[in-house]
Amino acid sequence: MGAILVVILVMPVVVGLVAWRSSPALAGGLTVSAGVATFGLALALVPGVGSHSVLALDSWLRADALSVVFLVATAFLYAVTSIFAVGYLHGPKREPREVLDGSRRLGGPLNLITFSTPAEPGTLLYSQRFWAGLNFFAWSMAVAPIVNSLALLWVAIEITTVISALLVAIDNTEGATEASWKYVLIASMGLGIALVATIVIYYAGSTVLGSGYELFFDPLLRAAPRFPPGIVRLAFVLAVLGYGTKMGLFPVHTWLPDAHSEAPTPVSALLSGSLLTIAFYAILRYYQIAIRSVGVAFPREVLLAFGIASLVLAALYLLSQRDLKRLFAYSSIEHMGILMIGMSFGVTIAVVGVLIHVLAHAAAKATAFFGAGSVMRRLGTKDMTQIRGGIGLLPWSGPMLVLAILGLSAAPPFGIFRSEFLIVYGGLSDPQDVAVAILVAGVTMAFFGLSWYGTQAMVTPAPEGAIRGETSGWIVAAMLVGLIALAMLGIHPPAQLDHLLARAAAELGPPR
Repeated sequence: MGAILVVILVMPVVVGLVAWRSSPALAGGLTVSAGVATFGLALALVPGVGSHSVLALDSWLRADALSVVFLVATAFLYAVTSIFAVGYLHGPKREPREVLDGSRRLGGPLNLITFSTPAEPGTLLYSQRFWAGLNFFAWSMAVAPIVNSLALLWVAIEITTVISALLVAIDNTEGATEASWKYVLIASMGLGIALVATIVIYYAGSTVLGSGYELFFDPLLRAAPRFPPGIVRLAFVLAVLGYGTKMGLFPVHTWLPDAHSEAPTPVSALLSGSLLTIAFYAILRYYQIAIRSVGVAFPREVLLAFGIASLVLAALYLLSQRDLKRLFAYSSIEHMGILMIGMSFGVTIAVVGVLIHVLAHAAAKATAFFGAGSVMRRLGTKDMTQIRGGIGLLPWSGPMLVLAILGLSAAPPFGIFRSEFLIVYGGLSDPQDVAVAILVAGVTMAFFGLSWYGTQAMVTPAPEGAIRGETSGWIVAAMLVGLIALAMLGIHPPAQLDHLLARAAAELGPPR
């Protein structure tokens, strides 16, 4: 099992380096192979962490049930996004960025730093940069859950910022450059706060473990009951605020709609489906320490406050969005708020719902963004007031986009319906009646905004004389895989996955 962690640590980097100087066809094939292999390796860890942790590289790599849940979500997105990207990048037509946002090409500050020579979409240089960046980005997010140190976790998430900022700006438009700079500035501020949280928790640990020790998880968890409670409270709040910036929580969410909207569609899918939840994973590691040191009340109150604020804000914005990708971006903020509220309930069934939600959101949001990419390539716009006849023009990806939107809206029988049902059930059994009422009201509001505006544009009649047809079979295949995973999570998750989720929920509970 330890060898699997090492392979996951090395393989995407090697493929990224090869893709940097390969032909588009070879780079795409290698990336798809690496994504599928990484997902297979992540699944191979599922039965092995049912009752114990897996260690590698002298305990610097570690996989337990909690980390494998997030690794599986990231690896799945790595695989399906690679498949989608083949059609996105090498299909007959790219997204017409000039039509979408009217931006002009420019060499702004970010371009001068990152790309000494501009790379136009469709060129060999663009393809090489895209495939290399995609592999490095997936690698950084896959490594974050398996490093066995709060310090290395911070480093891994910092690396995700650098790589994803370059990918957001890769199309080299004015809107993309501005969104990337905004992302870098806000995320760097947040990660600076998260670094302070790391230092503060190290200081708390030094009062018990001595002045020289590694921030490995197991020693921290064992010693946490003896940490100074006031110091741990400070570290936890800083961690939630710092990593919450990368998670897209209110009030540090403002980078997210712009970055998700302006990034190439495969990058948007990875940002929303994986990056946000990797930041949530970091918060959960601090949560494990906090509940052992200060009890469950304070950490849950902090999570609840951030969760409710994020859910309400996103639900209100979803009622007024007309940009398809920004609609999905605000949906991401909504779902991050749901994760925080679900963890604040604390009971096991709600925590299981939270972990299912991590997996289901990854599948649903990736499929939705893939569908948005298909629509944008076919119709040349992401303005929902101008999209007409999506289902008629796109016989496969159009209906699947509608299903993905319904899945994101928590319609049965998809996984998000199951996860939100478990979260609400857990909140009622705690009981947290007021929080549950706010959760249900916010989710209902978001449901109407997301499903009404998202589906209305797709089901209207197609213009006369419009030609039906898909832009790429790769895009259809990626969306189909995402929908199958989403339905499986809602109808009947595999028994081994259920066992993994139960074990991860137990790891997030107070020690017995």
